[in-house]
Amino acid sequence: MDNDAIRYETSRLRMVREQLVPRGIRDELVLNAMAKVPRHLFVQDALESQAYGDYPLPIGEGQTISQPYIVALMTQALELKGDEKVLEIGTGCGYQSAILAEICNRVYTIERIKALHIHARKNFDRLKYLNITYKIDDGTVGWPEHQPFDAFIVTAAGPKIPEALIEQLADPGIMIIPVGDHYSQDLLVVKKKNDQTSTTCIEKVRFVSLIGTQGWD
Repeated sequence: MDNDAIRYETSRLRMVREQLVPRGIRDELVLNAMAKVPRHLFVQDALESQAYGDYPLPIGEGQTISQPYIVALMTQALELKGDEKVLEIGTGCGYQSAILAEICNRVYTIERIKALHIHARKNFDRLKYLNITYKIDDGTVGWPEHQPFDAFIVTAAGPKIPEALIEQLADPGIMIIPVGDHYSQDLLVVKKKNDQTSTTCIEKVRFVSLIGTQGWD
C-alpha cells in the first residue's frame, strides 16, 4: 500500500470514529462499508483532500455528494441485512450506490443527468462493483421492470413521496426520502407493512431538488 492509500485509509477510519459513531451510527455493516469505500475517488480531483470532511461537496451539474454522516444515517435507516434488492433514486457520482453495494445483494440506481451517470459508471467499473445496475431516466417513476424493491433510498428532495415508489416498495419494505420545499426538508423513513405505510422524520436536511414526473417540474 502506497503512502496516499495509507493516508486515505487513515482519513476514512477517522471519519468513522469521529463523525459517525458519536452521532449514533451503530450498524456494523454501515460502518464497515463507510470505512472501506474510497470516497476520494468519487469527488472531483481538486477536492480529493476534502473528501472525508464533515460536509457535502459539489460534483458538477449543480449536484452534490452528501456529507458522510447523512450517507451513513440514510443507509442505517434502511435496516439492511445483506440480501436485499435496493433502488436508489439519484446516482450522482455513485458514492451512495457503492456503500449500498458493499451491503446489499443487488443495487439498482437511476440518474437523470447523463454526465453524472457516465462518471458514476466509470467509478463502478474502476472499483469492480458488479452488483450495481444503472440507467438514465426519471427516478420519480421508479423502475417497474424490477419491482418490488426491499428498500428505496432517494437522494434528492421532492414536495411529496412519489406514489410510484410506494407501489414498487415490497411489503414489508423501507424507504428513506427527504420531503419538503426547495430550502428545507424532513428526512422521512417510510415503512410499508400489511399494505399500510407509516412515516417518521429522523432529521432536518437540505438536499438538491428531485426533478421528475412525480417530483418538482
